[in-house]
Amino acid sequence: MKKFLLFTFYFLLFTSVWADGIIIPRPPKPDEPQQPALPVDYHHVYVEIKEQIASTSIDQAFINPYPYDLEGTYLFPLPEDSAISEFSMFSDGKKLQGEILDKNEARKIYEDIVRKMRDPGLLEYVGKDLFKCRVYPIPAKKNKQIGLRYEEILKRERNVVRYTYPLDIEKYTSKAIRDIEIKVKIENKVPIKSVYSPSHKIEVKRESEGKVEITYKDENALPDQDFVLYYTLAEEEVSISTICYRKKNDGFFLLLSSPKQERTTFNKNITFILDTSGSMRGKKIAQAKEALKYCLDNLNPQDMFNLIRFSSDVEVFSKEMVKVSDKTKKEAEEFIEKLQAEGGTNIQEALLTAVKEQKDKRPHIIIFLTDGLPTAGERDTSSIIKNLGEKNKDNRIFVFGLGDNVNTHLLDLISQKNKGTSVYVREDEDLEVALSSFYNKVAYPALSDISLVINGIETDNLYPKELPDLFFDGQLLVFGRYKDSGVATVTISGQAGEKRKEFIEELVFPEKEEAHPFIPRLWATRKIGYLLDQIRLYGESEELISEIQILSKEYGIITPYTSFLVTEEEKRVKFRELKGEEVGKHAVSMAKEMTALKEETLAPKTAIGAKYVEGRTYILKDGLWQDIDYKGEETEKIKWLSDEYFDLLKEKSLPKVLSLGKSVIFKHNEKWYQVKED
Repeated sequence: MKKFLLFTFYFLLFTSVWADGIIIPRPPKPDEPQQPALPVDYHHVYVEIKEQIASTSIDQAFINPYPYDLEGTYLFPLPEDSAISEFSMFSDGKKLQGEILDKNEARKIYEDIVRKMRDPGLLEYVGKDLFKCRVYPIPAKKNKQIGLRYEEILKRERNVVRYTYPLDIEKYTSKAIRDIEIKVKIENKVPIKSVYSPSHKIEVKRESEGKVEITYKDENALPDQDFVLYYTLAEEEVSISTICYRKKNDGFFLLLSSPKQERTTFNKNITFILDTSGSMRGKKIAQAKEALKYCLDNLNPQDMFNLIRFSSDVEVFSKEMVKVSDKTKKEAEEFIEKLQAEGGTNIQEALLTAVKEQKDKRPHIIIFLTDGLPTAGERDTSSIIKNLGEKNKDNRIFVFGLGDNVNTHLLDLISQKNKGTSVYVREDEDLEVALSSFYNKVAYPALSDISLVINGIETDNLYPKELPDLFFDGQLLVFGRYKDSGVATVTISGQAGEKRKEFIEELVFPEKEEAHPFIPRLWATRKIGYLLDQIRLYGESEELISEIQILSKEYGIITPYTSFLVTEEEKRVKFRELKGEEVGKHAVSMAKEMTALKEETLAPKTAIGAKYVEGRTYILKDGLWQDIDYKGEETEKIKWLSDEYFDLLKEKSLPKVLSLGKSVIFKHNEKWYQVKED
């Protein structure tokens, strides 16, 4: 049995889908070679979490490509630190008998495999339990469906709960899975506020304050990291939570804030500005008209609104804001219907007309749509920004750039310096869908003009620099660094309709916390995005370039300025791209990429030849993986597969480091080590 299990793990190591669960077929005859692991056709996961008790049901289909029936062994790694109350497995409606190998038993198997097969990959799983089960028969040329369910109690740290599902398979197979789906239903008596995944792009649907459904889907994919989900529980109108990471020196934190999910309709003013210059003729003007009509139909009864159209000149629907009524909406639709596309583009006059001083204290949202460059009136970018800044006090300007013939630098500066955001809609995208979707979000601000204050702990390098509005059905994510440790008073304040509201929470910033290693890299990604955007908008400086290079190397993130990650040829091309045009397809692409980078919520991919492990970046040089900070210091030599080598595995932080390869230079307890094969 032990011999067969070693065979099983050997092929698991080189050909299998480890983290998704795998079936290793037994050879039909003892003298025949072992067949590779069976490929996976689909992998579906359904999770129910009720009051932090998670029940995970797995439905997988394995393909038997051979012309004869097979017998095999199913293997599945158990989630780390799980407290399992039930583990059952079914095949074709019949319950299968399996066994759970605890961490010590599994460790012996891992070490045996590494010694015999001379590959360190499985060391990554040292410290995890293992479930295995015999499966028979697996019909020839057919799929074998396997159903698995286990339960665990999820830990809650203050008001934050984390769920993890093992989905990292890239290291062990090149075979993509046709269909992947993870669906999570959360139910809790305490309202569920923020819902966030640093690992995968998820869709979140809310049934009520205490019921949420999360979905992740992909096709023909090769997952390269585990599925991780965080959610927060809180009664407050606006919740505030933190997740921290601190191994040594300064710590990193992610602050999450969400409003209650039941929308409160605040009084607001909203102005729509539409470019009707000649370049808007045809499909664009038609789509823009329909999109504006949608926005009018969805105004709140207590809102006030106005419309401005501009080309070479500027025309307003009304000299003053008008109240929402059937009469005013009908008149506004008639105004929209009569619009024609002709003339130039007088951007400055249109914006200055919209930002006149208001007579009330309501929040004022301006949605500005244009597809062109300033060709009438003031045309200089710096002058337009300066003049607008002098006139605009509290109005928030959201910019929609339509097509490729827009000045992205001008539009991004308009939104950034006026508490808004920029959205770019390409020629082949549906403007009506994009604008209506955007409006549905910004029409319901829970808090605007937000400020964040943290007292009791010294923090710095917070991103985003300018905090966006907090909308119902949305959440605010802020990444930063902190010094010292202890309890801090975190205050978020903002405008809720005509009132200024303040929300306060006492939060812990721990001295040591290693459970959330994605936070430093996401913080670095957002900071790099901010610095690259500064270069794009204002030009290069040695200081900015140096800071980007340091961050890129430390966190293994690809940038145009990191020579060890990018060839000189690619570097020259990317320099030219970054500092290039302000108008055109490339300029629009760069603007969209910079926005995405500054708002990134998923942990970034590492560059080829670099890996980020246990909070450190390792680079591959001539077959040797070494810590990027290694500068030729003296090392203690450890022979690969020696007793000393396996003793190092007892240190909790080292299995993943040692699984990098046969030759590794790393630092542990302030001492440099070098693992060598001979």
